[in-house]
Amino acid sequence: MAQPVPLDNFEHRDLKIITRHAAELGDIINQALVVPTEYGDLQREYPIFFRLNSEGGFESFVLLGLDKDENLYLDEDRWNARYVPAILTRGPFLIGFGPDEGGGESRRDLVVNVDLDHPRISRSEGEPLFLTHGGNAPALERATQALRVIHAGAEMSGSMFDAFYAAGLIAPVEIDIRIDDSMHYKLPELFSISADALAGMDAATLKTLHEKGYLALALHVVSSMGNLRHMINLKARRRADRGHGHPHA
Repeated sequence: MAQPVPLDNFEHRDLKIITRHAAELGDIINQALVVPTEYGDLQREYPIFFRLNSEGGFESFVLLGLDKDENLYLDEDRWNARYVPAILTRGPFLIGFGPDEGGGESRRDLVVNVDLDHPRISRSEGEPLFLTHGGNAPALERATQALRVIHAGAEMSGSMFDAFYAAGLIAPVEIDIRIDDSMHYKLPELFSISADALAGMDAATLKTLHEKGYLALALHVVSSMGNLRHMINLKARRRADRGHGHPHA
């Protein structure tokens, strides 16, 4: 269980972050939660889907692999994509709130917390978090930018899904993938944007979605479906490199 503490540039001045990618660093996952503020970058690389969470609301994620504990974008220590989801780029850092000075949570300052037990935190390996003469080092800047993306995206996610649902754009999808005669996948309980519903939207709804910035996000989700073909190719290539592996039904 993570026990994050506020990041302090004096107390944590000697901390480093391991930025390479590896199984032991938590990169062997077949999906990652994402937020709307990164759809534009994600749609160039990964298929974006929606699913229902434990509270009955929608959340978005990208597919990274077809089998459990499989990341088709990870090649040893290299991530083969132009963009890594923000939830992974943030590494051991989380957003927290500063001390409550009587204004309630909405008036409290956002602070960066660090999980000191995270496998990416080190005192001997990796990139420094702080510059020698003060200020954030590039590795920490990248992580905090990812936190900003996550925070802004989380704040708009609920209203975006409400707008998509009200417009009749969210629809269940059946993903049926055949790699070869012995390897076949069906991905259940997924949702996406209905391209047909999007094309048939009335002018008023279209205008409303556009003004709120949600129309572009819906188009990004539809566009991202083309990345399934790329994933199938990655899977077929990996299977061939491993001498066909084991069939999956």
